Amino acid sequence: MAKDYYKLLDIEKGASQEEIKKAFRKLAHKYHPDKQTGDEEKFKEINEAYQVLSDEKKRATYDQFGSGAFDGSGGSGAGGGFGGFDLSGFSGAGGGGGFGDLGDMFGEMFGFGGGGRGSQKSRGRNIQVDMEMPFYDSIFGADKDLTLTRPTACERCGGNGAEPASGVITCDDCKGAGVKVTTHRTILGTMQSKATCPTCLGSGEVPKVLCTTCSGSGVETKRKTITLTIPAGAEDGATLRVRGEGEYVKGGQPGDLYVRLHVTPDKRFERDGDILISEVKIGFTQAALGDTVTIETIDGSGELKIPAGTQPGTKLRLKGKGVPAKYGRGDQVVIVRVVTPVKVSKEQKKLLEELDLKE
Repeated sequence: MAKDYYKLLDIEKGASQEEIKKAFRKLAHKYHPDKQTGDEEKFKEINEAYQVLSDEKKRATYDQFGSGAFDGSGGSGAGGGFGGFDLSGFSGAGGGGGFGDLGDMFGEMFGFGGGGRGSQKSRGRNIQVDMEMPFYDSIFGADKDLTLTRPTACERCGGNGAEPASGVITCDDCKGAGVKVTTHRTILGTMQSKATCPTCLGSGEVPKVLCTTCSGSGVETKRKTITLTIPAGAEDGATLRVRGEGEYVKGGQPGDLYVRLHVTPDKRFERDGDILISEVKIGFTQAALGDTVTIETIDGSGELKIPAGTQPGTKLRLKGKGVPAKYGRGDQVVIVRVVTPVKVSKEQKKLLEELDLKE
């Protein structure tokens, strides 16, 4: 009897490969015989449909001739797996129509498979360090040297673990593939999973003669000084990422270095984004009559005009004297503190009484 594979997977005829896989995952969860909602016959049917529709060539044949084109060779054909269908070849290299990751899919769904993505190269661990830096350097940026001890590629062998001039040979354990394939017997049949070869660590090669410095590990621990470029406007607590300067591993990619910045406070300034905030103290007369005073800016000494009648707590702004930003520089905000004299002379007291200044 002809079968409608699209209907079995509950998808449209023009469904993408991703939609086909997603539909199969959903139905496999539902109808797997170990589930309460399991249905062995239904499970066999959706598996048969997936085997055909996930292969572009088989799908094209099916679209033209229907399921009759696969009688005797489809998903319900003879095989050594569970329920009369065979999954043993799905995770092998070169399998057609997306079967290469079916073993991974079932591993995720039912708890086995153990890392079908193990063929990916290993990666060194990231390193995180802390760095103190002056307030001024955080504003304008600077180049800073950082010295740290960490695993690096062996200088003698260049990281391949072989004594210079001796060379490397193909790993016997994985036959140069860099991965080991493990076969599992399950209720669904024979499953395969991949893992990085423990002998060559995924490189597919091993040294003929072990390096006398690193004993074949390709790694040695050394002190290294790295020059970091601190960007202008770096804030306290910011983290800089330096790619490839973490731990080195043989046959893999080095990790990254993360540097957390700790900016030393400056008593003269506070920072709010790209704004610098400072204070200036002036006398009563200066506040009343106005004046021009010298103040501290991050660029050095500068002048600030105090308008007549300035009140305590008034905020005056210096344009372009703040933190460098994406577009120009921020401003400096100066908070005016009016100081009332504690001690006055008799003459000063008399003058103040004569003025009789009241609100």
